[in-house]
Amino acid sequence: MRRRGLTVLLGAVLTVLLGIQIGRTDVPFVSLSPGPTVDTLGAVDRNGEPCKNPSVPSPVPSGSPAAPEPACQLVIQITGAPTSTAKGQLRMVTVSIQPNLSLIEAIKGWWARDEAVLPRKFYYPDGVTEQQVEQQSKQEFEASQSSAETIALRKLGYPVFVTVSEVTADGASVGKLQVGDIIESVDGTTVTSRQKLVELIQAKDVGTTLQIGYSRNGVKATVPITTKPGPDKKPRIGVTAQSVQHQPFQVKIRLDKIGGPSAGMMFALGIIEKMTPEDLTHGVVVAGTGEIDEEGNVGKIGGISQKLYGARAAGATVFLTPADNCEEAKRDIPEGLRLVKVSTLDDALAALNALPGGQSLPSC
Repeated sequence: MRRRGLTVLLGAVLTVLLGIQIGRTDVPFVSLSPGPTVDTLGAVDRNGEPCKNPSVPSPVPSGSPAAPEPACQLVIQITGAPTSTAKGQLRMVTVSIQPNLSLIEAIKGWWARDEAVLPRKFYYPDGVTEQQVEQQSKQEFEASQSSAETIALRKLGYPVFVTVSEVTADGASVGKLQVGDIIESVDGTTVTSRQKLVELIQAKDVGTTLQIGYSRNGVKATVPITTKPGPDKKPRIGVTAQSVQHQPFQVKIRLDKIGGPSAGMMFALGIIEKMTPEDLTHGVVVAGTGEIDEEGNVGKIGGISQKLYGARAAGATVFLTPADNCEEAKRDIPEGLRLVKVSTLDDALAALNALPGGQSLPSC
C-alpha cells in the first residue's frame, strides 16, 4: 500500500509539473489590452508619460546650434500663433499588444473582459518580422499626423495647394504641366488635396481625356490631358504632386513611442481646439479614435473594445467612435461611457458643439 501511495503521489507531482511546463509553453497567439491614453491638449515627457508645466521651445535663429529639447513638452506644439486653453480633454487611446503568450496567459486573456486573444499571424504575418511591423506602424503614425494637420488647417481656413513637384518622363503631362504648377481642378471639380486629385483622376478609365485646371505664376489655365496606365494599371496623368499649406505658424506633434494611424482624428481635433478661442471640450473628458484622411473622412480601426476600456479608465465619459466600428463597439460598452458615431471630422466637431446643451447625438 505504501508503495502504491508513493507511486500515486509521484504521479500527481509529475502531472502538476507537466501541467506547469505546458502552461508556460508559448502559443501562436497575441493579446490585446487597453494601452496608454494621452490628452492631445496636454503635455508628455520624453517617455511619452503625462507631465505638468510643459516648456515650448523658442524658435532658434537660422545658423544657430539647436537648443536641447525640454523634458516636458506639449503633445501639440504651435509656435508663431496664439493658442487657447481648454477645461476638458481630448484623449487619444491606444492598444497594448503582447506578442509572445504562454498557454496560461492566453487562457487568462480569453476570460478577461477588457482583453482579446487573436492568432499571432493576424498582426505578424508569415515572413514579416516584429521590427518590420513596428516600422510600418511608425510610418502610419507619421502619415496620420500629416493628414490630421492638413485637414485641421483646412477647417481653420488655410487651404491646401496641390503643386506639381515632378513631371514623369514620357508621361501624359509632358509639355503640358510644369514643376511648380498648382493643380486646381479636374473636369471642373475643385482639387482640395492630393488625395482628392488621385480620386478624381482614377474615377475615369485609362485613356480618358481630363480637363486639368491649373495656375502658373498666378495665371490660370486649363489643359486637356489623356490619362495613361501606371505600374498598377490605374489611370495617371504623369506627375508627382505634393500638398502645400501656407500659414504663419508651425504645428508639431510630439509623440514618438506610439504607432499606427488611429490617432489621426484626435490630433485634428486637438489642433483645431488649440487654434480656436472657444473651448470645444466644454470641460468634458472626451476620448476617441479613428484614422483620418486629407478629406476629413474617419476610417475604421482595430482594438475598439480595448480602447473603450482604456478611455473609461482615464475618466472619459464620451467616446467618438468611427461609424464602421459601431457594431463591434456597442457589444460591450463600459458603464458611464457614451458612444457617439462619427464618419467625418465635421461629425466630430458637431458632437463637441452639442455637448453643453445635452443635445441629441448620433449614437452607435
